[in-house]
Amino acid sequence: MAEQAAANFWVKRDDLRTTKIVETAIPDADMLQPGEVLFKVDDFAFTANNITYAAFGEAMKYWDFFPADEGWGRVPVWGFGDVLASSAEGVAVGERFYGYFPMSTHFVAQAVRVSDAGFFDGAANRAELSPVYNNYLRVSADPGYAAAREAEQSLLRPLFTTSFLIDDFLEDNQFFGASTVVLSSASSKTSLGLAQVLSSRTENKPRVVGLTSKGNTAFVEGVGYYDDVVAYDDIASISVDGNVAFVDMAGDANVRAAIHNHFADRLTCSCAVGGTHWEQGGGADNLPGAQPTLFFAPSQIQKRNKDWGAEVLQAKISKAWGAFLASVDGWMKVERSGGLDETKRVYLDVLEGKVAPESGKIISLWDL
Repeated sequence: MAEQAAANFWVKRDDLRTTKIVETAIPDADMLQPGEVLFKVDDFAFTANNITYAAFGEAMKYWDFFPADEGWGRVPVWGFGDVLASSAEGVAVGERFYGYFPMSTHFVAQAVRVSDAGFFDGAANRAELSPVYNNYLRVSADPGYAAAREAEQSLLRPLFTTSFLIDDFLEDNQFFGASTVVLSSASSKTSLGLAQVLSSRTENKPRVVGLTSKGNTAFVEGVGYYDDVVAYDDIASISVDGNVAFVDMAGDANVRAAIHNHFADRLTCSCAVGGTHWEQGGGADNLPGAQPTLFFAPSQIQKRNKDWGAEVLQAKISKAWGAFLASVDGWMKVERSGGLDETKRVYLDVLEGKVAPESGKIISLWDL
């Protein structure tokens, strides 16, 4: 990757398989406007969660974080960047930050609310978007940071936060009277995080059932977070007592219909979270049981910030994150890729569901 231009990975909004590399000029340090910070985007995680960002890009405004030309989008990713130039007071060249970046070699943020912990991006296009995604953490001040665990942080920390918040949402609603929680896409990292939190409960511990493909059944069983693991084709065989809550990470209309029809009135919660099966969406009308509703993690964060305060919420997440992180070495394998061609290959592999569930993909647009 040449140093004189920034490379940006774009995808077609209405055809996620179509991609292109767009080169843009890198601003010189003296061209930065007051408060701007120029990052070199070092590396980032790419998981099924990023496909969810693309699949829900219009509906949930994920495309709005990093604008592109009409009809194109820049998939947001979680990763690390180093400051190449800064006109923001309190942000120094050479500092490393963790946050929400575009799939690019470079990125300019508008630093506001700078503190010891980091800053928020105050760019106009992000003003109406969830502040959860606009926070850039200074690694030197992040108590959860460990240099040797950067990959795990990029891969799992954002997903685990969602996992924690789903568990909290269920508890906040007394699990909707359910004694069993069924998770689709059980091998996805968000599902694994949620299953680990649910299985670690000392009170109100539900039975946890994971749905996955036949090919992933052995892996999901081996992780040990689920009480039962069931292949999608065998949904009709699930036998549990009492009411059931369904947490849908897959977004597959056929799976959703099978769950609703199997449990019918005993299905007291149908919570849509992700779109790992992004091409099989839709079809949520006229199903028996609870009406499917979309879970939006920032809404639960805002609720708990009001209920508990932000510091208490973060302390609870950090404690749960530590327990989860200690459990992942037994099943996750970090795999690194670098360069523009490799970026496209990994993107398409994740898009098509070709990545093994134990694989954690870390990408850099820079050649390794």
